[in-house]
Amino acid sequence: MNRVSDEQPLNVEPAAGEAQAASRRRALARLGRWAAGGLILPVAAGVSLPALAAEDKGEEDDTFDQDSVLKDAADFFGETTEGLAKVIEKAFKEQGRPNAYIKGQEAGAAITVGLRYGDGSLVMKRGGGTHVYWAGPSVGFDLGANASKVFTLVYKLPKASAIFRRFPGVDGSLYYVGGAGINYQRADGITLAPIRLGVGLRAGASVGYIHYRREKTYNPF
Repeated sequence: MNRVSDEQPLNVEPAAGEAQAASRRRALARLGRWAAGGLILPVAAGVSLPALAAEDKGEEDDTFDQDSVLKDAADFFGETTEGLAKVIEKAFKEQGRPNAYIKGQEAGAAITVGLRYGDGSLVMKRGGGTHVYWAGPSVGFDLGANASKVFTLVYKLPKASAIFRRFPGVDGSLYYVGGAGINYQRADGITLAPIRLGVGLRAGASVGYIHYRREKTYNPF
């Protein structure tokens, strides 16, 4: 009777762990080929392409793009300047796409300590909005007086009523070029970026705070 030698190799199926490893290697190879061809799939993260597309589409639906903001701002101010385009470009580069904006007017004056009053309409991309009034002090290198239109970009505003609060100015954020100026105000993850044009732009606008309210008041605090 012939016996199978203890040393004779046997045909056996690979272990389950080896089969899974081989499958992973083949999947990674496919990913490498897709990436080389310019197609990046988020397989490793467990996210499908339709899910990512829906997320991107949702962000676009909730926010304003740069071209439409520049057009709306130019229509509001009644002119398009190189400075206006540059400050809007700067805001988009630093803060991303806003989901709301405020179109309004304000007046203010200062000699070292200044006051600023204004009112306007809040418009949200998803629809809805409200009328808003604001007032606030500014302290620092501040001299002059002005009455001007203001176009304020609003970032990460969860709902219209969230605008009614104090927004401290971000010190050192004032940017001025070609007759247009922008600075930032920020509180609890919400960022406001007021844009102003023309003569009378006051350097101290970026210091202090602005209190946004439902009703008009002459109390800046």
